[in-house]
Amino acid sequence: MCGRRCAWSGDSLWHGPGQGSRQSSEKSPPGRQDLNGIAVVEQCDRTLRQGLIILDRIDSQGYRANVGIIVSDDAGMVLLGGRIGQAGWQFPQGGIRRRESPQEAMFRELQEEIGLNPADVEVLGTTRGWLRYRLPQRYVRRDAQPLCIGQKQRWFLLRLRAAKERLRADTTSTPEFDRWRWVGYWEPIGEVIHFKRRVYARALAELAPLLLPPPPPPPQWPREWRLQIRPSS
Repeated sequence: MCGRRCAWSGDSLWHGPGQGSRQSSEKSPPGRQDLNGIAVVEQCDRTLRQGLIILDRIDSQGYRANVGIIVSDDAGMVLLGGRIGQAGWQFPQGGIRRRESPQEAMFRELQEEIGLNPADVEVLGTTRGWLRYRLPQRYVRRDAQPLCIGQKQRWFLLRLRAAKERLRADTTSTPEFDRWRWVGYWEPIGEVIHFKRRVYARALAELAPLLLPPPPPPPQWPREWRLQIRPSS
């Protein structure tokens, strides 16, 4: 059992609106299917959106910078989106463009993916550092330059202050989601595609103390996750 000591680690949390800039880029091109039929869309190539070609910024280790967004309601439930035309579920997320801060990218993705504006939410906090995951080898595009092996993410916890009817998935010509649902705080770990689960667990664990009412203790996690709850810097 990971338990409260592991999940509510003593890491210092950065509260309030974000600053600090890490460069990266844009959004998602057509994806691929894993063996379970769960669609995976990773953007490590050139992306054509809104008439502009924007190059992904990938760090020297091959990780693309990205933001993840956890939207909670007054009951402590969190919003999961269903990928359009696919079976998969995940939190809203997206790349950080050139000259964007993580918070600027978060608000842009919030509007593009679920139709919310800054006035619709309260920023409760963000993870202290980057949380990284690697792509399975079958999803790495070996012919792409620079090579992208995964994502590094800065996660934001938000409280929804607007009515839930404000949620929209049709604010762009290429929507990310076609449905959503509100679930228990830890449930997304079991819903997201397998190679993102450790990052989901770490983000939710670090941000959990900021949520009121507090979520219940986390479920039992695989043994190898327990020493990796602290975020990477």
